[in-house]
Amino acid sequence: MENMAMKRYEAWLSDPIIDAATKDELAGIAGNAKEIEDRFYRELEFGTGGLRGVMGAGTNRMNAYTVGKATQGLADWVIGKSGKPSVVIAHDSRNNSPEFALDAALVLAANGVTAYLFPGLRPTPQLSFAVRALGATSGIVVTASHNPPEYNGYKVYGSDGCQLIPGDAEQVIQAIQQVTGFDRIRRMSREEAEAKGLVRWLGEAEDQDYVGTVVSHSLNSDLLKGGLGESFNVVYTPLHGAGNMPVRNVLAQAGFSSVHIVPEQEQPDGYFSTVKSPNPEEREAFTLAIELGQKVGADIIIGTDPDCDRMGAVVRNNEGEYVVLSGNQSGAIMVNYLLSMLKERGQLPANGVVIKTIVTSEMGADIARSYGAGVVNTLTGFKYIGEKMTQYEQTGEHTFLFGYEESYGYLAGTYARDKDAVIASLLICEAAAYYKSKGKTLYDVLLELYRQFGTYQEHLESRTLKGLDGVQQIAAIMQDWRSNPPAEVAGVKVGRMLDYSGGLEGLPPENVLKFMLDDGSWFCLRPSGTEPKIKVYFAVRGESQSEAAAAVQRLTQAVMERVDNKA
Repeated sequence: MENMAMKRYEAWLSDPIIDAATKDELAGIAGNAKEIEDRFYRELEFGTGGLRGVMGAGTNRMNAYTVGKATQGLADWVIGKSGKPSVVIAHDSRNNSPEFALDAALVLAANGVTAYLFPGLRPTPQLSFAVRALGATSGIVVTASHNPPEYNGYKVYGSDGCQLIPGDAEQVIQAIQQVTGFDRIRRMSREEAEAKGLVRWLGEAEDQDYVGTVVSHSLNSDLLKGGLGESFNVVYTPLHGAGNMPVRNVLAQAGFSSVHIVPEQEQPDGYFSTVKSPNPEEREAFTLAIELGQKVGADIIIGTDPDCDRMGAVVRNNEGEYVVLSGNQSGAIMVNYLLSMLKERGQLPANGVVIKTIVTSEMGADIARSYGAGVVNTLTGFKYIGEKMTQYEQTGEHTFLFGYEESYGYLAGTYARDKDAVIASLLICEAAAYYKSKGKTLYDVLLELYRQFGTYQEHLESRTLKGLDGVQQIAAIMQDWRSNPPAEVAGVKVGRMLDYSGGLEGLPPENVLKFMLDDGSWFCLRPSGTEPKIKVYFAVRGESQSEAAAAVQRLTQAVMERVDNKA
């Protein structure tokens, strides 16, 4: 592996197409075998979610050459899909995102593919919406979601606005593999591409179309515009990302007029300098928002990640303290709010369905079933939820109501095929305002749901294992649990192990293990598809919060001791 990495390193240094600045960067690591290996031990993998990696020079890095190669392969693929192929491109606030987006557009243009390009940062779900609205063949978002600042990425979408599902992704991967040298990548100048109409800039009209569509899904706009929206205090942080304007515009049009933006985190910043991680799953990301919330008496605090496809919410508990809701808790609250409003108005379809992932809590599923809705499970990744949505749209088997995953991704409505923090922000704020009009907080509602359906508690552990060694460690952990499944964990018998690697329950193959315990709890091991991590999910159901907390702690401790022995 080291020899292969060195050969690739030397090939980049001698390639006449590689620019001088890139070669200077590579010359700076001469003699550093470990760094050379990490940058060149593999080609940056184009998985079912596209590319994601650390920015820099090398085959295992995000740079103009890896982006160009991926785009040339994508161009070859879309040309085979349509007589007049077109691709919509959006990007977030990360460093180099605008440059990567424009470079992709110019590669497409050189191949005769029309590129519709947003001129500034836009949310990932708006890209999904735009692909559908414009009838495009494909879409690209340049983003690394909530990864650390040194990362960037490149997600690809199909004509339905959904991230590429495995079959299509495999075709694109094969097309990329045919691009055997950088001399195979075609590029056109910006001036020529614009003059020929092969790069077309999107703007205000498309923004208004998207915002208006999201607002149309409001369930209580009359209540908000009747005065409640003025007295209800929202604090919002876009965490330096793409959500700032669309979230504010949607909330304003829905009737929320008392929205306070965290000033230190309002403007785009690819270094995300005010947080350790721009991830609304982390309480630390809300530190400044909570400080502002305490000053203005916020009824709810919300935050969105850099590409605005994940939303986190913070509410007051019974002691008046701000607590961050988990993705499972927010999802359950939104399922209950949405379905209760539809039922109250006689608009709940007989074939309605809620779609969630196999690592998402069963609480939302139980709530959905109590309203007579169906529940469908998918593998982790919103593309699988989007795939089901398109399937049901074509067959009429189900009417999509809501889709969500524990990692703070939610969608209501069929205008997009990816998780949307913009509509999630609207729904969670609207739910909080509605329940306030009934004298309740969202925390009160959560406790009511616990009393009705049981106290569900979930927990997530992850271990970051970087580089080639990390890849091997993660593989060893999965093999250990797969070949030696435990008979019991934390004193509870394991009823069965679900191994999804061969395809299970009608789902495509994926390297995931889920262990079902006899007391109704479960845990799941899953290597991340976008980060050098292995994730371990835990879920229990108890009679009280203290009982559930103790049970999930016991389960976590027992499982992670074994995981860490292999890490």
